[in-house]
Amino acid sequence: MIKRFVFLIFIGILFTSCGIDDSKKIKISTTTWIGYTPLFYAKEKKWLEPLNIKLLNVVSLSENMYLYKAGNSDVYVGTQYEYNSIYKEDKTLTPIMIFNKSNGGDVILSNFTIEQLLKTDKTINVYLEIDSINSIIFDDFLKSNHLENRKINYMNDDQSNISRLKAVDMENPTIIVTYSPYNHILENNSFIELSSTRNNDNLLVIDAMYTKENFYYHNKETFTKLKSLVDKAIIHLQNNPYEFYKTVKPYLINTNYEEFLASLNDIIWLNKELPEDVLNKLYNSNFRTKDIIK
Repeated sequence: MIKRFVFLIFIGILFTSCGIDDSKKIKISTTTWIGYTPLFYAKEKKWLEPLNIKLLNVVSLSENMYLYKAGNSDVYVGTQYEYNSIYKEDKTLTPIMIFNKSNGGDVILSNFTIEQLLKTDKTINVYLEIDSINSIIFDDFLKSNHLENRKINYMNDDQSNISRLKAVDMENPTIIVTYSPYNHILENNSFIELSSTRNNDNLLVIDAMYTKENFYYHNKETFTKLKSLVDKAIIHLQNNPYEFYKTVKPYLINTNYEEFLASLNDIIWLNKELPEDVLNKLYNSNFRTKDIIK
């Protein structure tokens, strides 16, 4: 009886301590965008465990942002759009780590050519994550191609669901705003590329990590170590892309190795240094750079 009592106390302490440990972890929320795969690599290699970091992955940029706003994550990753959206409400939000800039990774796809879209009188169905950088990319596309006056039917959804669309099933003209690796799935479903961040020099889309200023300063040593692990993961990627791919494959939905390699061409890593033109564009868009870990 005494042994059983001691055992029950031990189990209780064990589960309680697990709960306490988990609550003390730094929770980082992220999507499965190709530019964040160094984080997933670090997780799978168990490099994050000594830093007491827990990675949370979600299926959309907006969901990632809402997770942070609800207090369910301490840190989140995203583009300038997600940063600016929360910065309006919280002036203590600060970028602490830059991963990459999009170089074709953000894409406009369609079942129509631009010429066909200009001629059609039908309503254009547009699939995108409305509360994300997708909206800015689409607005820029409309203006660049003089499509502002077309009838648009916005279809807000996450990229996981959007990637299931097939061009042969679309009766109306359809536009999809997406990003790697989902664009490769959709291209396999017969959608064609109309535009991307590769052929638009005016549109800068960067991916970074954000948190509250005080939280960053309180955990600065941990984040500095995390930055070193991200750099280490990118070196592993460059030296042995297949091993890297096999490690992060569970997070890359329906993406084969060739598509993974193609996705890498859609981004430019900025983890080592920020080019002057990128710094100027960030400065002009009120994007804080003082806390970014070099």
